[in-house]
Amino acid sequence: QVQLEESGGGLVQAGGSLRLSCAASGRTVSSYAMGWFRQAPGKEREFVAFISRYGGNTYYVDSVKGRFTISRDNAKNTVYLQMNSLKPEDTAVYYCAADSRITTATIRIPFKYDYWGQGTQVTVSS
Repeated sequence: QVQLEESGGGLVQAGGSLRLSCAASGRTVSSYAMGWFRQAPGKEREFVAFISRYGGNTYYVDSVKGRFTISRDNAKNTVYLQMNSLKPEDTAVYYCAADSRITTATIRIPFKYDYWGQGTQVTVSS
């Protein structure tokens, strides 16, 4: 099993940047493909970004393409989400998720991930 802990959230003005981190413990993060999801109040959990086990493949929801970058440092057991040009509609709790068997066809589906962090709040003011 792996435990995940997100950090780096906060309050930022529109146009600003934040970098979220997802630190893994219990098992090396290279065993898992990783995703970032977000959930705004009253809305369903939404896929944001995905990175394969060794970083060779990344995918993004259209609304963040060109603004967000997912990356990973397996030596540090950490996955990152660099968020630039933030907008008020990016406000949400952001979660990282891990799975060792996920396929490309299912990376956007939350229940396909076995492990989740507790989330970190990102608030973008206008």
